[in-house]
Amino acid sequence: MKLILGSASPRRRELLAQLGLDPFDVRPADIDETPLKGEAARDYVARMAREKAMALDVADDEVLLSADTTVTCGRRILGKPEDEKEAAEFLWLLSGRRHHVFTAVAMRTAQGLRERLVDTVVKFKPLSDEDVNGYLASGEWRGKAGGYAIQGRGGAFVPWIQGSFTAVVGLPLAETATLLASAGIRGDV
Repeated sequence: MKLILGSASPRRRELLAQLGLDPFDVRPADIDETPLKGEAARDYVARMAREKAMALDVADDEVLLSADTTVTCGRRILGKPEDEKEAAEFLWLLSGRRHHVFTAVAMRTAQGLRERLVDTVVKFKPLSDEDVNGYLASGEWRGKAGGYAIQGRGGAFVPWIQGSFTAVVGLPLAETATLLASAGIRGDV
């Protein structure tokens, strides 16, 4: 079976490499990622992973893996900030608070679709003006759900997490390895 990654995320590819897996092909799905009015964050992220998987063709000898990650603070979904101003707004909202990071994984084969959803609680320390301005200047916030990267400089804002670190990065490895093994794909772990 050939592993197809339905995502252009370099982080997801790096995480798969930790499992000893290198995708045969990368095919990002082009879908509308706008949350539905009143849609809960966990429902939204699961729908995104599923829609990405369903938007792509899968041959009989292929296993397609897609995923989506979102950050939520209260009922507010914090996607990828559009600009520096929105990134600052997200960081101030998260400052000194706990928030949830939901990552959904969808695996599609010719036989059907299987899904997993991982919920990780992340605690941010209270941020200072220097913290926020320095982080914004780094540019690391670009393209990151919630406006931060826990695997980078943003990790300095996080005194603890409850759940899966790799899910916060973008792909929960334990759940992904189990899904892929069920389709006959095993890494070097």
